Amino acid sequence: MRILILGGTREARELADIASGERGYEIVSSLAGRVRAPVLPVGAVRVGGFGGVAGLRKWLADNGIDAVVDATHPFAGGITANAAQAAADTGLPVLHVRRPGWREEPGDRWIRVPDLAGAAEAVTGLGDRVFLTIGRQGVAAFADLPQWFLIRAIDPPEGAMPARHELLLARGPFALDDEIALLRAHRIDAMVTKDSGGALTEAKLAAARVLAIPVVVIERPALPAGARRVETVAAAWDWLRRLGSGESAGGLE
Repeated sequence: MRILILGGTREARELADIASGERGYEIVSSLAGRVRAPVLPVGAVRVGGFGGVAGLRKWLADNGIDAVVDATHPFAGGITANAAQAAADTGLPVLHVRRPGWREEPGDRWIRVPDLAGAAEAVTGLGDRVFLTIGRQGVAAFADLPQWFLIRAIDPPEGAMPARHELLLARGPFALDDEIALLRAHRIDAMVTKDSGGALTEAKLAAARVLAIPVVVIERPALPAGARRVETVAAAWDWLRRLGSGESAGGLE
């Protein structure tokens, strides 16, 4: 079987590693190319967009793909929608891998919002010094706000930036003690984050809990209607294994 894994996440790399080591599976991983020095998976890798649904549909046909696994970032809504539509158009099975979102714990001061615009509105009035940890995309939504922002991302943001800011380029994982020290050193009053889930950057939420700092949490975009979804690499591999053996891989929601 020839499998396209839409990746860029730890789950995508782990799945590529498992499947590439199994007889009968040929894996092609696709990265969006938005990170300058991505951590690459094993096996064949392509980088860049497909050109929308039509481009992806053509690529799937031209490259003899038998199934698609969408293991992109939970906020990569565009490619997720395109993958679902292109797979439906070509009759290919498609699975969406989404790690669980973060869960609010006692002591947390979370403000949940549906999108970046809601986050920019919610952070108003929470203090003058804001830790913006949403990656490099979407920073422009906060460009007109008067607060001072500590902006942490792997690569520098593109587009408009808040007039008062400091840019911190870093890649997780981050330790709890380091996150607490960071928030204290910069006298952070509030935090803005996406509900990405996972352990790599979860320590910032625990640090905010320790310091009683409010956190504006941007909720994930919904998956396409009827999408098959799993939360773990093990479940995704089980789906691929059943496909490869001719068993039914349905029943996932």
